Parts: sequence; C-alpha cells; structure tokens
Amino acid sequence: MPGLVQRLFPECVWRLPAAGPPTIYLTFDDGPIPEETPFVLEQLARVGAHGTFFCVGDNLLRHPEVARQVLAGGHRLANHTFHHISGWSHTQADYLRDVARCQEVLFQLQPEARPLLRPPYGRITRGLARQLHHTHQIIMWDMLTCDYDPDFAPEKCLATAIRLTRPGSVVVFHDSLKASRNLRYVLPRYLAHFAALGYHFDKL
Repeated sequence: MPGLVQRLFPECVWRLPAAGPPTIYLTFDDGPIPEETPFVLEQLARVGAHGTFFCVGDNLLRHPEVARQVLAGGHRLANHTFHHISGWSHTQADYLRDVARCQEVLFQLQPEARPLLRPPYGRITRGLARQLHHTHQIIMWDMLTCDYDPDFAPEKCLATAIRLTRPGSVVVFHDSLKASRNLRYVLPRYLAHFAALGYHFDKL
C-alpha cells in the first residue's frame, strides 16, 4: 500500500511492529460461509495458526454456526459492514448504520470493548475514518493476496504473497466463493512456507 495513502489515514492500522519472534497477522474477509470458512479453519489448525475473520453481517446472520466454529478455534471475529458496502459510494450516515448493524450481530457472538473494522475494498473517506476511530480500530493491510482475482494464476498468487510478506505484515485472504480456487491452492502452501521459516501466525 503506497506510503502516501497510509499517511492520509493515520487512524488506520496497516502493519504491526516487527518485535520478538517473526509474526504474520492473517486476516480473512467476506465470510463466514460453510463452503470456505471450515477449510480455512482446518488449514490454520494444522500449523497452530490464529487469524482474524472480518465478517459480513448478513453472512453472520445466515451462518452463525460457522461463526461459532471460528471462535471455537481461538480466532477473532471482526466487522466488515453488514452488506459489504463501499465507503466511497454511500453517505456517511448510511455507512455508519451498516457498520453498527454488523456490530450488533457481532456483539451477540463476541462482546468486546473496542471492536475491529475493515472497510470493504479498503474504501473509506477521511471523514469516516475520523468518526469510526472513536468506536473501532480500523484495520487495513500491507499485503493483499488478490486471491479473489480470477485472472491471477494460483502459482503467481502464492509467489507474490510470499515475496511481499514481512514480519509484522497484516495479510488479506478471502473466505469467499469468488476466491476459492486461489485460496485453496495458496493458503496451505503459504502457511507451510512461513511455518518452516519459524514464523508465528497470530490474530489481531
């Protein structure tokens, strides 16, 4: 992510300090869904990894049992708005309502003092960031796998993800049907590669 963009949004977390053992912060957007999220949980369990799942509120309502599986695995649920909406194409009031609706569902599953939010597509205005900073920790990323891109070959997706990851990276995968092909190829190999190098995988 360009440094200029990061400087424009100081309220957002882009990566974490690289202190102690090398650590990667895995995040998974757009679930939970029964077709893909259990696969992710199985792969994480194989290497003792933990991650953060940025959930669409509508998916939480439809698949609460999958959300509970995420929590049972020691992972964290977080806010990805209720309808997966863009902060660039909705009014501030509508966007804040959508975030709040998702948070209501999340609180029933995982009460917490200051929840996490990832804006869908990374699209958020400066005004929204300042407003939401009072109630949420806004999480962006420094490594986007682009696993959702049908024109991105799985082998290239894996190689790029490995090349751009560094200690403290916040890495984005997607537990979605759109990302399924690349996710199922890349995630187990990505985990195996960094586990062999002694990396830890932690939730935010």
